[in-house]
Amino acid sequence: MRPVRTAFAGALLGTLVLAGCGQTGTTATPETTAPAPATSTAEGFPVSIEAANGKVTITKKPERIVSLSATHTETLFAIGAGPQVVAVDDNSNYPPEAPKTDLSGFKPNVEAIVAKKPDLVIVSDDLDKVVAELGKLNVPVLLEPAATKLDEAYEEITELGAATGNKAKAEEVVSGMKAAMDKLAAAAPKDKKLTYYHELDQTPYAATSQTFIGQIYGLFGLTNIADKAPDAAGGYPKLSAEFVAQADPDLIFLADVKCCQQNKDTLAKRPGWKDLSAIKDDRVILLDDDIASRWGPRVVQLAETIGAAVTKAGAS
Repeated sequence: MRPVRTAFAGALLGTLVLAGCGQTGTTATPETTAPAPATSTAEGFPVSIEAANGKVTITKKPERIVSLSATHTETLFAIGAGPQVVAVDDNSNYPPEAPKTDLSGFKPNVEAIVAKKPDLVIVSDDLDKVVAELGKLNVPVLLEPAATKLDEAYEEITELGAATGNKAKAEEVVSGMKAAMDKLAAAAPKDKKLTYYHELDQTPYAATSQTFIGQIYGLFGLTNIADKAPDAAGGYPKLSAEFVAQADPDLIFLADVKCCQQNKDTLAKRPGWKDLSAIKDDRVILLDDDIASRWGPRVVQLAETIGAAVTKAGAS
């Protein structure tokens, strides 16, 4: 059974943001212990998924999926499972056509979830023991936690493809992501030894190289100033304004733009920051908060933004 992984910034610091504003390869295998109707067999069902909550067997292609994870909502629509999704949580804001409801991924209400009559529920956190509670009602649940590395993100996309009867499309999405990420990383100039600071919120919380987001930056040969921060072992250290000022990063990436209206001008007003190299040289990059906190298919867009900033800085 795959262990539950440490939550990525979007889940770990979700309440902060709101207040302030495994293994690699597919683990899906066809179930052979019981025969399935001909229509299901043709679609690859029954199928078993080795998720973080153990082996989950899905007997037929789901037609009423509920997603309580913004990342997994994005993935479901990217792999062609959108028409099967009947409800998503209140943080699932992409794509626009996703059937957004008042269901909460942070405070899951089992009664409200069951009222949607789901034949599959997908979550990224087992908050309030929602997996077990839904299990008591015989509702299949896949617990697919926040990825800690790219291979885990690819794995989860592949698993969701198998679980929803969209295996081929999911594999196509993963293949495209891998090719795009490899191309972007190969094109980035790595001889400049650039340093960077990635801000989660204006507290400020940052992310180290050991986190999922930190590993994305690592593909571009960047050095993370947060790695030397006190109490960085958890992956998301709370930095002081003085620490960032002394580190004077070449690049600053802000993931608190939509939630907290941060930009180059607001940074310049912080004590000791107006003379930072990144601010004076116009190397403050405004990220999309959502894309920067999720680990689904749009991680390629995040990498494109990082790559463009690195290329621009390398050329100057």
